Amino acid sequence: MIPRHLTILCAMIVSAMGASAFAAEKTLINYFLPMPIQSPLVSNVWGAPGVFPRDPQNGLEDTTMKQWCYWDGQIIKATDGKFHMFASRWDQAKGHGGWGGSSAVHAVSDKVIGPYIDKGLCWPENQKGKGHNVTALVLPDGRYAVLVSETRPGDVFVSKSLDGPWGYLGSIKVAENEFSRFGRMSNVSIMVRPDGDFMIVARSGAIWISKTGILGPYTVQGPSVYPKVTGLPLRNLEDPVVWFSGGLYHIVVNGWSDRKAWHITSVDGINNWTLRGLAYDPTKDFVRYTDGTVNHWEKIERPGVHLEDGHVTHFTFAVLDVPKNEERGNDTHGSKVIVVPFDGVAFDRDMQKLAK
Repeated sequence: MIPRHLTILCAMIVSAMGASAFAAEKTLINYFLPMPIQSPLVSNVWGAPGVFPRDPQNGLEDTTMKQWCYWDGQIIKATDGKFHMFASRWDQAKGHGGWGGSSAVHAVSDKVIGPYIDKGLCWPENQKGKGHNVTALVLPDGRYAVLVSETRPGDVFVSKSLDGPWGYLGSIKVAENEFSRFGRMSNVSIMVRPDGDFMIVARSGAIWISKTGILGPYTVQGPSVYPKVTGLPLRNLEDPVVWFSGGLYHIVVNGWSDRKAWHITSVDGINNWTLRGLAYDPTKDFVRYTDGTVNHWEKIERPGVHLEDGHVTHFTFAVLDVPKNEERGNDTHGSKVIVVPFDGVAFDRDMQKLAK
């Protein structure tokens, strides 16, 4: 007979090995679901061969590629069941380099997957709609807010309606402390924490917290959390998106040069971030349709998440069909926002098991 303490020890070892094997085998990329087809998949629209055939009615795009390149993309569901996407656009004739002159736009769809119809500039009377790194959220008081950064100093616009009008509220402030150098307004992702505080993660990877509203001032909690995450590649990380689900804070951050994104979690959203593995990779077959067709976009960046009932149901991605320096304008290449379904219920259940 095996002594009871050895039986327990063996069970613990097997359990730990199982958890490790599971973590190694199944990461965030495995929870993406096939995209429902909104219109026939076609190859007679703009794009490089790797993205054909594709559904031009998924997400937000200029199907003619005669006017706009689209980027960013954050979805909010209205009380009437319609879906509102906030994104940026610029003149396609300027190629991808035209992003520096982008404007914030509002688009609407009857379905979360799309197609989204561009309703125009969010704030045409303010700097002609200027805005990039566009994201949006619901405020605790029921109003809506749109935040832009990179080309503007963390400017916030608010409205009582998702259809606007959008009024300028002010610019986000960062309090001076020993870590405020990590407070650059670039690639800003924002959320309201369960405790009511506002939380921002920007390109730097530092955590900012405000207890006094969306404009702050935010206190930078420390240096970038990325170097503290064992095993996380540290090359050229950008475009973080932060959210809370399944009892954990999550960040997905993109490595633009390696064209891979990584998933990390924390129990309190500030300390002890843990690498959970690959989030997505354009070379993998995760952007796929219900009929099995796969699209391989050259660049998949600016991830955004849409949550319902506390779980992520869809990711949005800004996608480009060729390398950025090859998208020169007035050609058959461009960018758009795609919407990819995600099994957030299973994801949160499995992440909770790993976090214990």
